[in-house]
Amino acid sequence: MTKILFLADLHGNYTATLAMEKEMEKIAPDEVWFLGDAVGKGPSNDLTCDWVRSHCDHFLKGNWDEWICRAYRDRDLPDSKKNPFDPGLRFYWQQLGGERIAWLDALPREASVRISGLSFRLIHGRTIDKLFQGSDSSRVLEEGLVGSDKVTHYDCMICADSHRPFVRALSQGYALNTGSIGNAICRPWASALLVEGEKDSKEPCPIYYTSICLPYDNQKEAEVARTTPGLPLADSYIKEILTGKYSR
Repeated sequence: MTKILFLADLHGNYTATLAMEKEMEKIAPDEVWFLGDAVGKGPSNDLTCDWVRSHCDHFLKGNWDEWICRAYRDRDLPDSKKNPFDPGLRFYWQQLGGERIAWLDALPREASVRISGLSFRLIHGRTIDKLFQGSDSSRVLEEGLVGSDKVTHYDCMICADSHRPFVRALSQGYALNTGSIGNAICRPWASALLVEGEKDSKEPCPIYYTSICLPYDNQKEAEVARTTPGLPLADSYIKEILTGKYSR
C-alpha cells in the first residue's frame, strides 16, 4: 500500500508545523500533498512556506496564498484601486519576499490522483471552488466532485480551507477534509489526512482514511505572535490558536 499524506492550512504557524513534522517521521509517508494556505494569519510565513517546499512532493494554491500574491502584484497601485483587504496583507508579502511569492503564485489550484480504483479531485476550496464544510449536505459536497472544467466527474474529493477535518460518505464516493495544521477550529490541534491504498490502481481494492490530530505547544506559538512586530490582528490569531474559536 502507498501512504499518501494530505496537509494544508499551515498559516504561518511554525510551532504546529514542526509538531506535524515529528509525526510525519513516524508515519513515513510515500508522498506528501500540500493542499494550500502555507501563509497568512500567523507570524512565521517565510518558515512555513520554506517548510512546504522542502517537505512536500505536490502543491496547490489556497485562498490566502492567492490573496497575498495578489496584494504583492498590486503593491504599486494607489489604495483606491486595491482590494480593501489588500493593505493588511503587506506584512505577509514583505516577510515572504519576491522569490517565495513567485513560487506561491505559480502553484496550480486543482489536481487529481487515483487510489484503490477511486478518482480523487484535490482542491483547497476557495478560490477555485467554495468553502466546503463537514456540516454541508451531501448535495453540496457532491458539487465538489465535478472539476473546474464542469466536465470531469470524480468519485471522491479531498479539500482543505474549512480548518476542520471530516470524512463524509456520499452516494458513490467520499468527501474528505485535511483539517488545518496551524489554525484549527474547535480543538486547536494540528491536523492532516493520511490515505493508504494502491496508488494508480484502476481496480477497486482496500483504502484507509486516517484523520491525524495532534497537540502542540500553543502557548509557545502565542508568544511568538505576541513578540512579532506588525503582525496583523495578532490578538485574533492568538485567541484562535489557544481556543480553537474563530475570530475573523
